[in-house]
Amino acid sequence: MPAVHLVLVHHPTIDKQGDVAATSVTNLDIHDLSRVACTYGVAGMWIVHPVDGMLRYVEKVLDHWTAGWGAAYNPRRRESLLATHVARDLGEVADQLEALHPGQPLVWVATSARQRPNTVSFTAMRRWLHDPADPRVFCILFGTGWGLHPCVLEEMDYILEPIQGPTPWNHLSVRAAAGIIMDRLLGLGREASEAP
Repeated sequence: MPAVHLVLVHHPTIDKQGDVAATSVTNLDIHDLSRVACTYGVAGMWIVHPVDGMLRYVEKVLDHWTAGWGAAYNPRRRESLLATHVARDLGEVADQLEALHPGQPLVWVATSARQRPNTVSFTAMRRWLHDPADPRVFCILFGTGWGLHPCVLEEMDYILEPIQGPTPWNHLSVRAAAGIIMDRLLGLGREASEAP
């Protein structure tokens, strides 16, 4: 089956006005996205931020819960954070993934709350992710703030269809969106029994 990596992007994102922005890393995002990744058997979770101070903060949190006092205090939290990594940009993520999965093609998939060109449906992507013969490595990007900057979206192989509820309002937190998306793609619900 293809390997899956989640990538939480803090830059380049957009702000409310649509301008390029770098958002702050939150403690909740570190823990909750790592727990989503662990729950759904994801190979890795990456936090992307260009600012040294933010990277040091994430590394401090990871060190506390995976090697420090927190590791003994809460082994379950340690387990959920073991596959979480930091990177300055998507190029660094790509370099690390090519080293981890030599010879396997990387497929970059962005998430967005809006319908975009080159959209792939949850059904199609779920089929790919449940195909034992598929050699690809899927990198699923989640934007913080008001979403991924257009310069990121333009570089993606695919853009996953938006989450749509029964109302037109769909500005979910990244934590909620990641949980819903990963359950639709990798969860063991009725759809999973129908996947190849």
